[in-house]
Amino acid sequence: MTVLAARLRAFARFWYDFVVGDDWRVAIGIVVGLAVCALLADTTVGGWWVMPGVVVAVLAASLRRATRATHNP
Repeated sequence: MTVLAARLRAFARFWYDFVVGDDWRVAIGIVVGLAVCALLADTTVGGWWVMPGVVVAVLAASLRRATRATHNP
């Protein structure tokens, strides 16, 4: 493996870890929310209101999974 390939692989791993982190479900939820927001951006409805709802829903689901995992050994 060349030095360039190793650096590109390390760069990709950093971004994957940075974006996905510990929970891939949160990353997917945010990406879906951004996609819906982008689809609504050119309509008369507007899409600014989508992301606050997505963030609250994703956070609630993440906390529910985390607390359920700690209380059910």
